[in-house]
Amino acid sequence: MIALISRITHGGYADRILNDRQLARLLGGSDDRRYGQVKRALKSGELIRVMRGHYVLADTYRTQPVHPFALAQTLVTGSYVSMETALAFHGWIPEAVYTTASVTPGRKSKTVDHKQFGSFEFNPLALHKSGFLAGVERHVLSKQAVLVASPLRALMDLAAFRKQDWVGVSWIETGIRIAPEHLLETRRQDFAALEGVYKHKLARMFLAGLEAGVREMRSAIRLEQKESSS
Repeated sequence: MIALISRITHGGYADRILNDRQLARLLGGSDDRRYGQVKRALKSGELIRVMRGHYVLADTYRTQPVHPFALAQTLVTGSYVSMETALAFHGWIPEAVYTTASVTPGRKSKTVDHKQFGSFEFNPLALHKSGFLAGVERHVLSKQAVLVASPLRALMDLAAFRKQDWVGVSWIETGIRIAPEHLLETRRQDFAALEGVYKHKLARMFLAGLEAGVREMRSAIRLEQKESSS
């Protein structure tokens, strides 16, 4: 183990995503000396570059594998994981998702393909700044804090991104394969929290239509239960 790796592990940073500033504090010395150590560690595979100026230790030296959600938020600061990725994380869609999709506070889309960590997509949405993190939750995964959209927020982000018209609950069930029971998990306060988030009328209409659709589903269930008990 080279000195740089030893300093990182003994300093308690083995599971962190490290930047140049943190490495400078850990290693001290001149920039040239530090760059030389980093270069050797990268060449040996003990250190892996996530992007310019950001690194992680190889799994051999970590207690937890680096989580793709944490990597996404390093690649684009201020982003949060959403859309199909968040829906799969919450168990709302059955398919495996191989690209980590995030919403970015910036104005440009970005795609990153990392040969070791996979694919990442970042897309902006027309959102009011005050509601950017509405319905976004903090999770700790593999000892790393990450921001992930709640299921309803992830669904709404996906609809907003696709500019999807509201055509009824059937589109959600067949087009995205979200089971009705998941929609029934949503609460009135979940919808209320998203009412001031989206700028485009189409997204706001989708949110209103979805809430009405969920109410109709609940009414149908209550009616069926009433009829079966009578």
